[in-house]
Amino acid sequence: MEVFNRFKHIFLSLSILLLGALPASAAATLPTMTIGFGDAQTPQDFSQGMQILIMLTILTLAPSIIIMCTSFTRIVIVLSLTRQALGTAQLPPAQVITGLSLILTFFVMSPTINKIYDVAYEPYMNSQITQQEAIRRGTKPLQEFMLRYTDEQELALFVKFAQIEKPKTVNDVPMYVLLPSFILSELKTAFKIGFLIFIPFLIIDIVVASILVSMGMVFLPPAMIATPFKLILFVMVDGWHMIAKSLLEGFLT
Repeated sequence: MEVFNRFKHIFLSLSILLLGALPASAAATLPTMTIGFGDAQTPQDFSQGMQILIMLTILTLAPSIIIMCTSFTRIVIVLSLTRQALGTAQLPPAQVITGLSLILTFFVMSPTINKIYDVAYEPYMNSQITQQEAIRRGTKPLQEFMLRYTDEQELALFVKFAQIEKPKTVNDVPMYVLLPSFILSELKTAFKIGFLIFIPFLIIDIVVASILVSMGMVFLPPAMIATPFKLILFVMVDGWHMIAKSLLEGFLT
């Protein structure tokens, strides 16, 4: 719950920072909002307007950006491949898979979130640092997390095409280089795990299909017979526990 509360505080504070606090009289009357374009009297007015527009655009893309910068990609792909390997296309439902992936993501990212809260959010709310410094401090723990699980091969690929010097430290890796490298690395790792999950279920499918063909029951769908055996095997080995354990060990050990 502490991680959820800190997420809530960060997003609420960011919204208040961008949109401004409502006046005191707003508690008695319903507020109105007017959106329009006017002539900028000074360069500062134009600059402030563009900053607000850019920040609102970033807030719109924030959920996708956060998902791509965390462990969500690997977790949701592994859980989806597990459901496909079981042969139950609609069970568990997609909402359950996504919800479980988000919960595991919050659990995995809790140390990073706490560090961002301590080094960036709390000092900024106490007026100890500027907004630019808070952003710089807040992105550093996230960069360290992403770099820890990024393959050198993927990182070297984007460093090469970005035509920049080889980074020497974490701070030298630009975010526009680190982000695609991290996503590709997570996709590669997720499909490796999915391949290992598929092997025992594939063996069951092959054995069942061979038995049905040898018995001359070629018109009976093998999936109808194999699915109960796969479910029994998955329950007997406590499959969801094993998959969740392997995912957490991949990030937290």
